[in-house]
Amino acid sequence: MSHPLHIYTDGAARGNPGPGGYGIILMWGDKRKEISAGFRRTTNNRMELMAVIVALQSLTKKDIPVTIHTDSRYVVDSIQKKWLDGWIRTGFKGGKKNRDLWTKYYEISRQFNISLVWVKGHAENPFNNRCDELATRAADGKHLQIDAAYEAGINND
Repeated sequence: MSHPLHIYTDGAARGNPGPGGYGIILMWGDKRKEISAGFRRTTNNRMELMAVIVALQSLTKKDIPVTIHTDSRYVVDSIQKKWLDGWIRTGFKGGKKNRDLWTKYYEISRQFNISLVWVKGHAENPFNNRCDELATRAADGKHLQIDAAYEAGINND
C-alpha cells in the first residue's frame, strides 16, 4: 500500500496586484521537496491557485491519493462548493477572474484523486508557515517571472 501524498501550498503578493510568489511543499512518506517561484506583477489569488497547479504538474504518480493543504478559502471554496464546476459549465459567463488558471486546474485535477484541506494561515502549522516563507521570499526575489495572462489583462475583470 502506498503512502498518501501531502501537498502544502501558499501564495503571496506584495500589493495586490504587485510582485508575487508561491511556495509548495510535497511530502510523500519520508521524502520532502520544496518548490517556489516569483512573478513581477500578479495577485494573491492567482499565486494561491498557481501553487496548487504547479504542485500537481510536478507529480509523476497519478495513482496515489493527494491531499492539498492550503490557507486559501478562494481555492478551497471554489472547488468544494462546486463553483468551479458551474464556471466550467457556463464558460465562465459573467467574467469570472483567473479563467486561465481555473481551466488549467480543472484539466489537471481530473487526473488525480484530490482531497482539499483548509488550514488557518499564519498560525501553528509549520508546513503552511514554511510555504508562506517560500512564497514571500520568491515574491521579493530579483529574477521574477512574468505572469503573462495577468499582465496581458486576460480575464482579470
